Amino acid sequence: MRIGVSELIVVLVVALLVLGPDKLPRYARKLGAALAEFRKASDEATREIRENVVEPLEEARRPLREAMEPVEELDRAVKGNLDEVRTSLGQIGKNPPKSKPDAAPEPVAGTTPEASLEGGTT
Repeated sequence: MRIGVSELIVVLVVALLVLGPDKLPRYARKLGAALAEFRKASDEATREIRENVVEPLEEARRPLREAMEPVEELDRAVKGNLDEVRTSLGQIGKNPPKSKPDAAPEPVAGTTPEASLEGGTT
């Protein structure tokens, strides 16, 4: 939530009417000092939390991440192999690719093309 210029003017006019022109600067200084003290305390608390909680957790996480790297590599390898097996299993029972009709049949080992046409072997 942000205060716009018009809201700030309304607050200043009300403060001027309530406090009067002679007391307004003194209270403005007190308010400024209080806000500066609050900001200082807030920054200090943030720094202490970071030093005492966040940084030790990060240091504890680091060895765990390093220990998990081989496990993650193994997981990726297993998933890759599993995908290959699924692909291979998916191909089982499917018709093999049809050979081109223009291509001559390959001769059987130990026969000549002429002998296979005659029905004998050489």
